[in-house]
Amino acid sequence: MSQMALCVRFTLRDGAGEAFDELVREAAAAVLEREPGTLVYACSEVEGAPNQCLFFELYADRVAFDEHGPQPHIRHFLSESGKYVERTEIDRLRPYAGKDPSKSA
Repeated sequence: MSQMALCVRFTLRDGAGEAFDELVREAAAAVLEREPGTLVYACSEVEGAPNQCLFFELYADRVAFDEHGPQPHIRHFLSESGKYVERTEIDRLRPYAGKDPSKSA
């Protein structure tokens, strides 16, 4: 099975940064603890765009990807993030080349 990835750009409402960041930290901690098939779940600020956050998510395979969305911590994140997010853009990716630490011997 091949890996799957997402790139998600959140554009936040003015003044929502701190509350959104706390929600992100909670979700990321739960992903780390409960989702071994989620290889990368990284959130970054976008330089020069203070109201934007970019997530990069890498899943071991389609099964791990499909198991991510229904998790209680992700459902909570998605339901609560609507309070803080003005726009969401999602790109589904299929990695095919590059450096991948999970494949190191």
